[in-house]
Parts: sequence; structure tokens; C-alpha cells
Amino acid sequence: MSHPTKIVCIGAGSYSFGMTTLVSLLRSDALKGSELALVDRNAEHLEIMRKLIAWLNEVWDAQMTVTAYTHHREALPGAKFVVNATEVGPREGLWESDYTIPLKYGLRQPYAENGGPGGFAHAARNIMPILEIAWDMEKHCPEAWFINFTNPMQRVCAAIHRHSKIKVVGLCHQLGAGYAMVGKALQKELDIIVPEQFISTHASPKYSPAMGITSIQAQKKIKITAAGVNHFTWMLAVRDRQTGEDLYPLFRNRWESLPEAFEPLTRRVFNAFGLFPIPGDEHLCEYLPWVSDPQTKPWEKYELELYEWQIHSQGREDNWVELDKATENRVDPEQFIPPASEGALEIIENIQNDSDFYWEAVNIPNAGHIPNLPEGAIIELPGLVNADGVTGIPVGPMPEGIAELLRREITVSHLTVDAVVTGDRQLALQALLLDPVVRDLDIAQAILDDYLITYREHLPTFWTE
Repeated sequence: MSHPTKIVCIGAGSYSFGMTTLVSLLRSDALKGSELALVDRNAEHLEIMRKLIAWLNEVWDAQMTVTAYTHHREALPGAKFVVNATEVGPREGLWESDYTIPLKYGLRQPYAENGGPGGFAHAARNIMPILEIAWDMEKHCPEAWFINFTNPMQRVCAAIHRHSKIKVVGLCHQLGAGYAMVGKALQKELDIIVPEQFISTHASPKYSPAMGITSIQAQKKIKITAAGVNHFTWMLAVRDRQTGEDLYPLFRNRWESLPEAFEPLTRRVFNAFGLFPIPGDEHLCEYLPWVSDPQTKPWEKYELELYEWQIHSQGREDNWVELDKATENRVDPEQFIPPASEGALEIIENIQNDSDFYWEAVNIPNAGHIPNLPEGAIIELPGLVNADGVTGIPVGPMPEGIAELLRREITVSHLTVDAVVTGDRQLALQALLLDPVVRDLDIAQAILDDYLITYREHLPTFWTE
């Protein structure tokens, strides 16, 4: 049954999530006849995406009304869902700068995206533009759900929850890395074909296709229950999807027999804390105090790789050229359209249809779901989706050592958010000092000062005097 609704997609030109999300919405029978409002500040990219979506709307007979706006405010009235994939750009250029600035002061971050000083800078740039959307939603569509894809996921969702009245859920596909790693360990038992190229979970074109192939196969055979905070979740259970058999003991055994060079940091943390960390080494490393020592250089021992900024930036530009050509030449959509969903479709459909649908990883405020983490903190865990929205499924307390690691990240997140919203430099310094990557008061202050000056145009709340 079709349930038309109005969906606003902000950052419709997102390289990572926009295309996949929009295509999945168009293909939905349940959403046939809905209104799809595309929003992007980049008018050129917006027009490419508008033409593509209008064409696919016709080809697939989705019967949607497709509109396009360069500012979100015009698109919001009447919206029931607002999907956000915005990012202050240029994404790769700023990320690389977040990494290189602390190097001047002798601090080398392991990844610099969502944790460490880079996580602070990344969040600080994105929080106020996204809060502006939430505050405008309070005026124009106060009952709408805000579905977030923007990183740092935990901090962006915390900003919305702490500083607006808007209902927020964050979605991330990183659980797929957990499925891929379990699939690799249990490939014989699960009858999974693992490509030889799957030697890392790192987000590189060298590895990610093979990881994806392994993950998709594993998801059909097993069910993982994981919880924690985004990019820092832990496998609580792994079971056979058909029989319900507990596969954790077998997985522990088979994991030990994998080559030691495969996800070595994950291996060490698994051994030390007793639960398997889901995200893979490069995301996991951002939240740990043991990967940044300039004397021991643990990033070399664990072969932690940095994001390939230039490759991904070029890929983004190539993507736009290809999409424009495909639309102009009316290429068969199946040749270039991603088949998967990023989760926005499932959230929207099942709120509309009141389906009690189970989704394995939602980022929502803690309401006793994990009792030894702070109430109201944004946590990631399984959830049910129905007419009431997104409701977390309680998983009980985390083991105390893991809970303390998670509490630290939550505290840094809340300090970051409140510092950015209020422009409080003392809170900002505290956020850096509590970050596990930072180990010196003077260095923390120097990095903060440099970030505030370098990114002044993106950080207006810190420059109000």
C-alpha cells in the first residue's frame, strides 16, 4: 500500500549517501506518489541530481513530485522526514588539514575524522549549519524526523538532541565491517566466498569492494547484535540466522587462526576486553589512548592507514561527470545505480507503515537501553521502527572497562557540542584535553588556537567579540 509523504533530502549531492538514498526512495512502492525535495548549496551538483532523479522518476513510474532548492528553509514546510547528508567542504581538503595542523605541534593522529583533535574540528564545522536546519524544522515541520548521515555521527546527533526539540536518528553502515570480519573468520562454516583482496577493513578502493562482497554474504547467514557509540560498537552476540545457534565461541576460535596481520589492533583490543570491536582498525583507533605515542609509534605496529584524501576527492569529481553523462545519454540505470539502501528508506517506510521493523544499528538517545552509559547520550544499538518512530532495544550494561572507554567519548562529544554552540573556548579546551589522543596541556591549547584561527570562517560562535 502506498503512503505518500514529503521527504526533504539535504545534501542531495552527497558523494557517499545521497545517490544511494534517493534511488532507494524512488524504487519504493510504499512511497509512490510522495514529494521529494532535493536541497544542496552547490547549484551545479543539485541540477545534475535533479535531472537524474526526474528521469528515474519517469523511468520507474515512481509518480513523485521532485523539487530542488539551494536552501533548506524553502523545502521544509510540510516535511515529515528530513534526510541530512550535508558536509562543510571541501571534505577531503579540510580533513587533511585537520590531520596536518596537530603535526606542527608533535601530535600525530591515527585517522583524524571522528575522534582526536580532527574529530573536534570536523564536528565544530558541521554542528552549527546542521543545528540551523533543526531550528528551522522547529518552525516549519516540528514533528518531522531528522535522519542523519553526517559525521561525526555521535556528535552531530548529540547537538540536535541537546540543543533542539527535533527527533533525531543517525544511520551508519559500519556494522557491515563487523559482518565482513566474522564472515572471513567463519567462511568455511558459513560457505562464504571471501575474495583474496579482503585483507583490511580500511575505506580504500584497494580493499572496500572485497570487504563489501564478504559482508553481504555474511549478512544473509548470521545476525550480529552490537552496541556502543558510532564507530565504537562491540559485538554482544552473533547467531545463525536460521537456527539461532550461538556462534560466538566458534568465532573466537576461528578468529585466532586468521593471519595476525589482519586487523591487528582489533585483535589486541578483542583479547584485552573480551568483546569483539565492530568498526575495523582505522575507525576503532580514533577512540583509543594507545595509538598515538610518538616514541613507540603504534600506528606503525598496527599498520594503521590514513584516509586517501586525493583519491577520494578525485573520485567525487569523476562521479559527477559520469552521472551527468549517464543522464544526458539515458544510460541503462542498472549500470550505474547502487543496489543497496543506507537505511533512510527503511526508517521512512516503516514509520509510515507502522511495521515494527527491526534495524540493526540506529543512533538514538539513551533511555536506559545501556544503563551504565549516560541518559540522553547518543548510543548505537538495534532498534524497532514503527508509527511511534525509532525505539531502541535494551541490551543491558556494557562490561565496565568498555563502558569507561565509551563514557569518555560521550563526555568529549558533549563538551565539543556545548563548546561550539556557546562559543566557549574553555569547554573546547576541555574537549581536547579529555580526548584520548591528547597528552599535553600546552599542545592541546596550541592546536585549539590554530584550529580556531585556520577555520575562523566556519566557527563563528568562537569569534563573536
